[in-house]
Amino acid sequence: MPTLIDIPFEQRHTCWFCAEPSNQVFDYYRMTHTPHPSLAVPACKECLGLAKKNPLTSIWDCRDAVKDQLMHIYRKDLAIGINWTEQELEESEFECKIFGGFKKSAWMMYQIAQGRINAKGWPLSLDGIMLDGENGHYQAGFEFDGVRFTSLPKAIEHYSNTLSLDARFLQQLVTLLGKAKFGHAIKIARLNIGITHEHQRKIIDELIEDADQ
Repeated sequence: MPTLIDIPFEQRHTCWFCAEPSNQVFDYYRMTHTPHPSLAVPACKECLGLAKKNPLTSIWDCRDAVKDQLMHIYRKDLAIGINWTEQELEESEFECKIFGGFKKSAWMMYQIAQGRINAKGWPLSLDGIMLDGENGHYQAGFEFDGVRFTSLPKAIEHYSNTLSLDARFLQQLVTLLGKAKFGHAIKIARLNIGITHEHQRKIIDELIEDADQ
C-alpha cells in the first residue's frame, strides 16, 4: 500500500487538494516515469473522485487536473466574484424569495469556491524526507512545441479540441507514457481517431505489456 504523506498537526482531517474537511485517502501508484514513490494523500470525497479520474504523471500533475475540474464545476460560483463585489451584493435590491436567497449566500459560495481553487496543500514529505518536487524539480505548467500551458491537463484539452482527439484516450496515453513522450502520445491518438473504446483499451494494454518487458 502507498505510504501516507506526513501531515502537519494543524492540517489533520484536511484535504490536500482543496483544504476542505476530509475523511478519505487518495492512493497514488507511481509509474516508471513518476518522479516520486507511491504515496497517499488525504482527500475530500469530491477531490478523491476527481483525482482517481486524472492520475496523470505525478501527484502534482494530478493536483493540477483536480484544480481544473473544480474550476469547471464551480465556474458559476467563481463568476460571482467577477460580476459582483461583496458590497454590491449587500446593497443590491434583491428582496424576492428567489433572489433574496442568492443575495444572502452568493458571496459565501464564491469565497468557498475561491478558497478551494487557491489551496496549495502543504509541502509533501514521507517520513520527514521532502519529495524532489518540493525542492524545485517540479514546475507548474507544461510546455510543448513552443507553447506554454498552465497545466498538463490544459495541454491535453487543447490538443484534443484542436486535433479532434478523444481526450480520455489521450490522457490515458500521456499517463502511461509520461510527459516526456507527450508528442508520441498525440501521434498514437491521431493514428487511432474514431476507434472504439475496446480498441483503445487494447492499445493501452499492449503499451503496458511493452513497458513491462
